[in-house]
Amino acid sequence: MRGKIVLAGLILGLSGMVAAAQDRPTVPRPGDIYCSGMVTSESVPQDTYVITGEQSATKITFDEGDYVYVNKGSSQGVKVGDEYSVVRAVKDPIGIEWTKWEFAILRKMGTVWEDEGRVKVLVVRPDVSIGQVEHSCDYVQRGDILLPFTERPAPPLKSESNFDRFAPANGKPLAMVITGKKFQKQVGNEDVIYVNLGNAQGVKVGDYFRIFRYQGTQHETDYQTPRYSFDMEFHSAVPDAGIYGFGSVPKKYNWSNVPREDLGEGIVLRTGPNSATVLITFCLREIFPGDYVEIE
Repeated sequence: MRGKIVLAGLILGLSGMVAAAQDRPTVPRPGDIYCSGMVTSESVPQDTYVITGEQSATKITFDEGDYVYVNKGSSQGVKVGDEYSVVRAVKDPIGIEWTKWEFAILRKMGTVWEDEGRVKVLVVRPDVSIGQVEHSCDYVQRGDILLPFTERPAPPLKSESNFDRFAPANGKPLAMVITGKKFQKQVGNEDVIYVNLGNAQGVKVGDYFRIFRYQGTQHETDYQTPRYSFDMEFHSAVPDAGIYGFGSVPKKYNWSNVPREDLGEGIVLRTGPNSATVLITFCLREIFPGDYVEIE
């Protein structure tokens, strides 16, 4: 009897593993693709936008299923059935750098455009249209920019089973993690990051980036106690501060010889001239602005 129970348990366990493997997506989910946002230095048309929506006397944001009003109608070529992507230019509301050069590099990459959703036109009048929010990433508000909706590619995902956590540098172009979507400073699996390498440098949708961290760089400005891990003084990582390290070395080590720390990988969903939107598909631990990427 016990043998039958064990056998049944093995069968259930194996079937569960098969089901889990079958449930793994082969391409990024639509929500990842159409809510990823991007950074670009290219001009974005801003002449079509949301005026407001239903219940505008008391309502200032609009979600999936709500009706919104567009500032163009049949006189400007709008037709019933037209679809628009809703985007918004955004800035970091906190304004504190996580790593040196973060804001300077981000300015060179361009403007951060956040995806807010998709609107489909239901009613057209001469100079105004009524649309419905068919899909929302967050919320739609007055002044959000409307761009003609276009399908975005869904590049194939690969398995992380062959990830090499000790892979050396491959000599291919390098870039830096500048920020996460919504300016997140700590990201992980299935989060979106923006890096400063784009189509002008040959990056394409579907490319994979390996994400890694150099040891001993000390570029971070916010989260850590300076020199905590790197002081050679025994029991004095921060002298007179009551914070102690462990162990010592006879002289300062050349940190360029220390192996880098490979953290994970991600797939490119969108590109700008000097930027790429990357979905993290696998990571061993948290990733921060200032970490590096290289094309695989």
